[in-house]
Amino acid sequence: MDWNRIEGNWKQVKGKVKEQWGKLTDDDLDAIDGKQDQLEGKLQQRYGYQKDQARKELNDWFGRQKW
Repeated sequence: MDWNRIEGNWKQVKGKVKEQWGKLTDDDLDAIDGKQDQLEGKLQQRYGYQKDQARKELNDWFGRQKW
């Protein structure tokens, strides 16, 4: 699955995102609305990740998903 399909299925996917990154609030997830760059930014904000680390965490998580 590519990221465009994640955006299209965000309501289903955001539960998995919340399981992985519990510090993200429902309001955060609603604001992200499936956008990869927005999710990376929120990970930086909530977890103190550097930009590269946020991208790596997100890509690692994405690769582990069984769509």
